Amino acid sequence: QVQLVESGGGLVQPGGSLRLSCTASGFTFSSYVLNWVRQAPGKGLEWVSTIDRRGVGSIYTDSVKGRFTISRDNAKNTMYLQMNSLKPEDTAMYYCARDCSAIGTVTCSYLGQGTQVTVSS
Repeated sequence: QVQLVESGGGLVQPGGSLRLSCTASGFTFSSYVLNWVRQAPGKGLEWVSTIDRRGVGSIYTDSVKGRFTISRDNAKNTMYLQMNSLKPEDTAMYYCARDCSAIGTVTCSYLGQGTQVTVSS
C-alpha cells in the first residue's frame, strides 16, 4: 500500500530554516508527480509546491516563492522541502501528498501523517 512518511519539522524562530523529508513506499516513486501541502490550525489544506517525476520542474504557491525549494531523489524514494526565511504564517502541519487536485479546495488521494512546523520567537 502507498505510504508517505514525513520528517524534519520542529520549532524555529522567524527567519530560520528547516528541511522536510518525505520517504515513500508501496508504489513506483519515479512515476508520480508529488506535492507538499500544509494545514494551519482551523484552516483547510493549502497547496504549497509540486515537483515533476524527474525533479526538473517545480511550481510554488506565491507566498513561498523564493523561500522554499522542493526537490526529490528518485534513487532514495525521497522528496524534500527546504524552507528558508521562515515566517510565523508558515506555521502549519506539512504533508507529503500524491494525486492532488487544487481546483477549488485542495484534495489529495494520499497524504502522509504530517510533520509540524512552528515558526515563533
